[in-house]
Amino acid sequence: MFIDRAVVRVTAGTGGSGASSFARFKYKPKGGPDGGDGGHGGSVYVRGDANLATLLDYRYRNAWKAERGEHGRGKTQTGASSADVYLPVPAGTLVRDADSGELLGEVLRPDDVILVAKGGRGGRGNARFATSTHQAPREWEPGEEGEDRSIELVLKLIADVGLVGEPNAGKSTLLSVMSAARPKIADYPFTTLEPNLGVVGLSGHRSFVLADIPGIIEGAHQGKGLGLRFLQHVERTRVLAYLIPLDSPDLDAVYHRLRHEIREYSETLARKAHVVLLTKRDLLPTDDTVPSIVAPDAAGILAVSGAAGTGVEEGKEYLWKFVEAAKSEEAPVEAWRQEAED
Repeated sequence: MFIDRAVVRVTAGTGGSGASSFARFKYKPKGGPDGGDGGHGGSVYVRGDANLATLLDYRYRNAWKAERGEHGRGKTQTGASSADVYLPVPAGTLVRDADSGELLGEVLRPDDVILVAKGGRGGRGNARFATSTHQAPREWEPGEEGEDRSIELVLKLIADVGLVGEPNAGKSTLLSVMSAARPKIADYPFTTLEPNLGVVGLSGHRSFVLADIPGIIEGAHQGKGLGLRFLQHVERTRVLAYLIPLDSPDLDAVYHRLRHEIREYSETLARKAHVVLLTKRDLLPTDDTVPSIVAPDAAGILAVSGAAGTGVEEGKEYLWKFVEAAKSEEAPVEAWRQEAED
């Protein structure tokens, strides 16, 4: 099960109260104020965890609370502070205040830490209030309340290549033959109801991460179909691969429809470097040439067949070089495009 959104209640610990105490010794009955401070309450943090891939844990536990600090004691003893609480999340998680929508931070890497609820400060004991003119203070402070809020966790997958296509474009099939991932595959729309990740391995210890995202339909940028759930994940990919099946009646129309949905959702996303993969090549007769497609914004066009395995190895090399070009400032995508064409 893939869980990519959760709302969690977090409560930081209250600080311990300061003590009101006076020293009492055998030969010093009026030893003065010695009330210690209270300890700090525990804070609540969100922390990246490399072992997690979903937010599934928060479906079953949606409230996290830190303990309060201990109260101060006599002999100016400060109460113990409470331990902080850490909520583990996968890399790629956004953290927002659920009520205001304020962005609190993003967990981009394992061990990234975001403070979401600050623990209360411990109160001062009466020893803190002693002055030359006020030598027997009885004042003390209660501990401060810890922060209490609801936070929204939103997971956006981080992958090198995001597969963009309409339902039944062959995304899941291509992912299954290029990597060890085993997504659901069937001959009806929306078999992919949640994102799937696969690591594509090549010779020489080379690899890249491929993401199969739920199919996009017209109006996806307005939330139709699985639209917004699809688009939030493809935002984090380094480059895009538009999949267009060769059994489509109008290849150009499919390409421009996909480009339109991406652009309407985000101009930044539309500017990501992309290639076009013409899928289901096995449906063409062996002696037929691959139909042409007008895609001036694409860095390249390649025909593959996930079902028959035609062009899969070439496609893996093709995508790996494309990802490496996108990573490197010294070798921009335009230079890679020229190299691929040569």
